[in-house]
Amino acid sequence: MTDSFPAALSGPTSKERKYDRQLRLWAATGQQALEDARVLLVNSDGPLGSSSTGVVGAAGVETLKNLVLPGIGGFTIVDQAIVTEADLGVNFFLEEESLGKSRADETCRLLRELNPDVQGYSYSKSITDLLTDPNFLPRHKLVIISGPTKRSTLDLLSQKAQELEIPVLYIHSVGFCVTFSLQLPAEFPIVETHPDPESTQDLRLLNPWPELTAAVSSLGDLESMDDHQHGHIPYIFLLLRFLEQWKQSHGGKAPENYKEKTEFREFVHSKARTSNPEGGEENFDEAVAAVLKTVSPFSLRGSIRDIFEMPQCQQLSAGSADFWVIASAIRTFYNAHGVLPLPGSLPDMKAQSADYVALQNIYKSKARKDVEEVTATIRQLETTLGRATAILEREVEVFCKNAAHIKVVRGRQIPQIRSDSDAALLKSVRSGLQMPESLTSIFIACQILDAVVDEIQSTPALNERSVDDEGLWMAHKERILALLLRDDSTPIDEDTLENIDNAIQEVRRAEGGELHNISSLAGGLVAQESLKVLTRQYVPLDNTCVFDGARSRSEMYRL
Repeated sequence: MTDSFPAALSGPTSKERKYDRQLRLWAATGQQALEDARVLLVNSDGPLGSSSTGVVGAAGVETLKNLVLPGIGGFTIVDQAIVTEADLGVNFFLEEESLGKSRADETCRLLRELNPDVQGYSYSKSITDLLTDPNFLPRHKLVIISGPTKRSTLDLLSQKAQELEIPVLYIHSVGFCVTFSLQLPAEFPIVETHPDPESTQDLRLLNPWPELTAAVSSLGDLESMDDHQHGHIPYIFLLLRFLEQWKQSHGGKAPENYKEKTEFREFVHSKARTSNPEGGEENFDEAVAAVLKTVSPFSLRGSIRDIFEMPQCQQLSAGSADFWVIASAIRTFYNAHGVLPLPGSLPDMKAQSADYVALQNIYKSKARKDVEEVTATIRQLETTLGRATAILEREVEVFCKNAAHIKVVRGRQIPQIRSDSDAALLKSVRSGLQMPESLTSIFIACQILDAVVDEIQSTPALNERSVDDEGLWMAHKERILALLLRDDSTPIDEDTLENIDNAIQEVRRAEGGELHNISSLAGGLVAQESLKVLTRQYVPLDNTCVFDGARSRSEMYRL
């Protein structure tokens, strides 16, 4: 006879215990997406210049650390560098025994020790050589590049990733300055955006369905209830009952404007029993507080309306992604009913347990029926389109539950200020400079660093020049400032120029190299965005973040 327990009594598995906290953030679906993902880190593209003590790569390795710990499927490190004494001062994932060895191999070895479930691979060669293998890049779900990187390498890698719709993160961690930019595919849909819980509540008080109306009618006469019953009526029932009474005296109309809602709120408040011996009627207080945010007609958010109007949603084909097929079915549901599928969730409220469970079942039952209707539409579309694989019901259910808050992020390329930069990018950077206490100057300083390093690495005659060469910095500073003013006659004021000079001074002081504490923080920030991208949950950065470690300030820019 074997000892066995029902699944509900057996307790969490070892894996669930190991990843308990993150499962609460992105659930099993997010964890599975993470475990199915492999990340590519490109950590070095050659020396920064002669006599430079600057070391790059710590921020990228710190990012991987924060992905290895929660259980990413695997990672690949591409790094041509050999470990030096300078590396030991800024990279926690290197040790004295690593000196003279491949930096890719050593960081990979020590990262793998953090989580035996994660696979790690390393290559001590140029990324351009690896890209000649057409199967190399498609194995990855995300590319992370540590800057400064040669422009030709960055362009090649970001272009190939864009063709494969693989997101790219480009990081600079230089001294006390950090910038990172996210390149997403042209359309990057997110279903589980995790909005504020209060904003996800859809109670349908102004258009209740028959089962909910019947439940309210079954309450009977409120005045005949004893104090305990009266003080435990769920506030949703109270609002529905009093809305019917209000309509009878207002031509069948519900409260429409702020004045009418205020009057209705006072009407609800007047129905509470002030002499209830149980210490007041909290359920009536909840009803009064909920009037302004729940007694409103359903309205479609702009983001979901935009999705419904996109060609991908209206013009399906057999090759359309699951997201667009489900979105099209949701659009059909909205056109038929004037509302989106009911999420089915309820807020906490003062009520007897049996009453609350009964009310919860009414909402969940309606939500299931809405999912079934959407699923039926999807099956019809699959047949019409001739799709070979059916969309999982779990995907449909999650989509319906989050339908009001789904989002499609329109990806943009890694921003680079160059002679061929489009006017929109230059205008965005100029606008950022005009903001008080803007950190855009740090972004510009890192752009100048990229240009200096690119010139040193790409021009054999300059190989002996240092990354701190003042002549190179001044030349590229003037070139970039001229580009920023190319389509704008308004000069940059003295205070802004001083901020740019201060940022340049910090980046030059660091000689393009990193400080471990700053890179460690940068790794946390970049890993957070990486997790959003890999799990397709929460809304990722759009599209550049700048951090000033000296003042502990950060800003996000849409460049």
